[in-house]
Amino acid sequence: MGLTSHKVLALAAALAVVFFTLTVWLWPRLARRSIRAIAGRIGLLLATQLTVFLTVGLMANNSFLFYASWADLIGREQTPGVVVDHAAGVRVVAERQVDVPGGARPAVGGRIQQVVIQGRTSKIASSAYVYLPPEYFQKAYAERTFPAAVVLTGYPGTAENLIHGLRFPKTAYDLVKAGRMRPMVLVMLRPTVAPPRDTECVNIPGGPQTETFFADDVPGAVRAAYRIGPGPRNWGSIGDSTGGYCALKLAVHHPDMYGAAAGLSAYYRAAEDPTTGDLFRGSAREKQRADLLWTLAHGPAPRTSLLVTTSRHGEKNYRGTRRFLAMVRAPARVSSITLESGGHNFNTWRREIPPSLVWLSGRLNGR
Repeated sequence: MGLTSHKVLALAAALAVVFFTLTVWLWPRLARRSIRAIAGRIGLLLATQLTVFLTVGLMANNSFLFYASWADLIGREQTPGVVVDHAAGVRVVAERQVDVPGGARPAVGGRIQQVVIQGRTSKIASSAYVYLPPEYFQKAYAERTFPAAVVLTGYPGTAENLIHGLRFPKTAYDLVKAGRMRPMVLVMLRPTVAPPRDTECVNIPGGPQTETFFADDVPGAVRAAYRIGPGPRNWGSIGDSTGGYCALKLAVHHPDMYGAAAGLSAYYRAAEDPTTGDLFRGSAREKQRADLLWTLAHGPAPRTSLLVTTSRHGEKNYRGTRRFLAMVRAPARVSSITLESGGHNFNTWRREIPPSLVWLSGRLNGR
């Protein structure tokens, strides 16, 4: 049974109830000063607290999907090995249906493909999920190209979180069906291309060329594999937390490729901490470039559209977001979502994703 299985949660809850009941029932019998009685009381208390803690932890993880599997929890990958040709491109590993009515039929529910993207220039290979909307499989759209959005998780999240926790494919499906957005291909990845290191979507001197991977390799490989139009009017990006910073970074630095970007609870300069290591190798220029506020103040205004989200209470990026909004100038365009309250978590982002996808769709087009 997987870490996020409801059966695991139910078993943990049942054990907590059992040990609590045993503690209440047996406590009078163990109310002695013998070593055996004391050991019994300690054992029951520890077992009860452990199972209660386990239950609460599983509930929190199922809600926010901090970890997707037992291997993820203990820091070990368990994704099956995949033979990857070292030529650039997209290799489909598996397919799954979308959790929507009629999802077994691609022309009705769309399809999610698990893929490996091999970068031509960066030489980075990363797993991803590609959501193809139902229209992609319908005869009426057979000669059409579609817009695409690169969807990025936070750190150290997994791409699975974008499907199950944040429900991007299901949300996009519902919005298209309601007539609120156009059909769009979603390319879902985590920004961590060299786990466990957090590379912050920058090109590290002598290290992973993460920015090149997302800015050049991903659009090129995906466009060659799917019916997606070229140019910035067909490519957008969206992400949360670290993924939000990366999404904005792609549009600010590469407006010739990304015509729009949405940063949910984003920050505006690359983090530097033990998870990132030395990102810039002493280069003040590269460090400044990774600061989006500095870029907006000192660089040419990018011809792109930007959306940022925050909340007045609960988010640490409120002041930074206000500064970002004030610094964007034409020809760039900027929009925002400001919640009255909302923390840095999945619940907040699920409130922001539908309007963000509608906004993104309105700034991209297919053919």
